[in-house]
Amino acid sequence: MKKIIATMIFGAAAIGMQGAAFAADPAAAQYKADKSKADADYKTAKKKCGPLKGNDKDVCEKEAKAAHESAVADAKAKQKGAEANKDARKDKNDANYDVAKEKCDALSGDAKDKCVADAKSKYGK
Repeated sequence: MKKIIATMIFGAAAIGMQGAAFAADPAAAQYKADKSKADADYKTAKKKCGPLKGNDKDVCEKEAKAAHESAVADAKAKQKGAEANKDARKDKNDANYDVAKEKCDALSGDAKDKCVADAKSKYGK
């Protein structure tokens, strides 16, 4: 009788593990789809920067990259949960800081120094 009960418990545990493995696949598939969409959006946004010149082009490309990194971070967060949310916020913050710094490049002297200082304080750098 004990062997039968032990076998039933082991069988139920094995079925439960298979269910957990199948549950992980949709999350991975969703991540892959979200990342592919982010990559496609990035390529489209970068193409829009083509006709621009100088710092405007640099800013446009940084904004496109920031949007891409933000979308990828969101996809990771959806896949991994709460710990990834913290990482996603950090990645977004870093990307937005890079954009702010790039915008400061159009300035010079004290205005540029103030712009960089404002960006550092806003994004905690």
